[in-house]
Amino acid sequence: QVQLAESGGGLVQAGDSLRLSCAASGRTFSSSAMGWFRQAPGKERDIVAAISWSGGTTYYADSVKGRFTISRDNAKNMLYLQMNTLKPEDTAVYYCAADQNWSLNINRDEYDYWGQGTQVTVSS
Repeated sequence: QVQLAESGGGLVQAGDSLRLSCAASGRTFSSSAMGWFRQAPGKERDIVAAISWSGGTTYYADSVKGRFTISRDNAKNMLYLQMNTLKPEDTAVYYCAADQNWSLNINRDEYDYWGQGTQVTVSS
């Protein structure tokens, strides 16, 4: 089992940067694919970025490609999302999630464990 806790959200201005962190507990983190998702009010929870167990394969939603970077440190059981050049449309609650399979996964419904989320608000 994996327990996840996000941190690093906040209120920033357009153009600013934030780094989200996700601390994982449990022995299976290093063998789990991971993902960052976000949910804006009244909208579905959508994938932002995903990463394979080794970090060797990544995926980004078109809306964040070139601005966000997902990474992981398996030795520290940590997942990160570096967010640059933030836009008001990036405002959402951001969740990290773990998939017990090793390979990269972009399907929200196949993720097994979720954090409680962290709010990111970008003002114009």
